[in-house]
Amino acid sequence: MEVVSNLQKKGADLSSLAHLPYFCPVARILAIDFGTKRCGIAVSDPLQIIANPLETVSSDQLEGFLIQYCKQEEVSTIVVGEPFHLDGNPAQIHPQVIRFVQRLKQLFPDKTVVTQDERFTSEDAKKIILASGVRKKKRRDKSLVDRVSAVLILQEYMESQR
Repeated sequence: MEVVSNLQKKGADLSSLAHLPYFCPVARILAIDFGTKRCGIAVSDPLQIIANPLETVSSDQLEGFLIQYCKQEEVSTIVVGEPFHLDGNPAQIHPQVIRFVQRLKQLFPDKTVVTQDERFTSEDAKKIILASGVRKKKRRDKSLVDRVSAVLILQEYMESQR
């Protein structure tokens, strides 16, 4: 796998290898749990199998963070959590998320930018954190909930692509 990454960094065109049964994707998928104050970010491994929490970034620094990250790592897809209420109606922040998605498409025309329903992620994230045995003080850390929510968004997206 390291050989493939090194070839890509040197600008080699590997598209002709995609038909080989042992050729696997080497670009990561990045997921964002968008919020007005801060955003949780998760990323897949290069084989697009495992979702890992990456960072929580303030919303006003998110674009710069993403530009820098995408310069350092190969990212094929950016998944943004799309907020809906339990009844299926868009949440109050929905228009901001859609504007953000449109901005990402402008910033990263070479990447796939998609949305993923995030209806239950925050509540599920809180349950996961509670079940993990994290101390009460750490459970109150909203940035942890944002990162775990981003992981859940990414996992759901990757499962939907299989």
